[in-house]
Amino acid sequence: MENEVILFLKELAESDSLRRLLIIFIGVVIVSIISKIILKNLNKKVRSTDNKYKTRKIINLFSYILFIAIVLFVYNDKLGNIGTAMGVAGAGIAFALQEVIISIAGWVNIVTTNAVQIGQRVKIGDVKGDIVDIGVLNTTLMEIGDWVNGDLYNGRIVTLTNSFIFKEKVHNYSSEYPFLWDEITIPIRTESDYHTAKKVFADVANEVCGDFADRSRKSWQELANKFRVEEANVNPVVTLVFDENWITFTIRYIVDYKNRRSTKDVMFTKILDEIAKYDAIIMIGTSTLEITNIHKNDAE
Repeated sequence: MENEVILFLKELAESDSLRRLLIIFIGVVIVSIISKIILKNLNKKVRSTDNKYKTRKIINLFSYILFIAIVLFVYNDKLGNIGTAMGVAGAGIAFALQEVIISIAGWVNIVTTNAVQIGQRVKIGDVKGDIVDIGVLNTTLMEIGDWVNGDLYNGRIVTLTNSFIFKEKVHNYSSEYPFLWDEITIPIRTESDYHTAKKVFADVANEVCGDFADRSRKSWQELANKFRVEEANVNPVVTLVFDENWITFTIRYIVDYKNRRSTKDVMFTKILDEIAKYDAIIMIGTSTLEITNIHKNDAE
């Protein structure tokens, strides 16, 4: 048995290919162990989730670089032959892995242009959600909406190849201007005091959304310095239209992109509270149906 082991080691030492593969294997194992130890200590010492994510990405990137460096170091005397072989196989590899190559190019585009970033809320194609990870090949989103009404998480994780940056429209809700315009409509009966109603609705809108409007002005100015956009009215606006049924008020206001649903809830609650104070002055418009029962004998 001892002789067989010695013979195997002797053959291994004489085999150039096996020796190179063994060195690469040992190097990869050492790098993997060191990166796992660092990541384990990272979870204990770093409290911020954002800092943990960024550090983990950096450690993984350096690990990949070290893997490549080990391979290049082991085969440094044969790089000329490797280059020739890669040149011959390049066309076939490019055709077979075109989606992978496009995804890597997409990742480079995302990283260099900051088209999308971690934490931003976007809509890519038919998928809307918050970006939770950007990898070399894929971008991961925590989806919102779909079967859930409003801008709430539905619990589904969506993974998209980075080629989307070249193929899909990217709607970014939080990049340059992290605010949205939103509207609610309120119908009131035509016999209501619409002057009082308009003042009440404007007061509520300014109370709830006035802070958003103040905060958004600076962001809009920065947006205007970067793009050719006109001056926008970020203050709450109340308008009305009427027909034969009722008067319809539209309240338009600025809101933080993450607080759209909760702000709408506060708005409606306060409006209902105010309407209750003006009984018989402001009356909500509702559809009514009158059913008349005509007896056959009466009709005759």
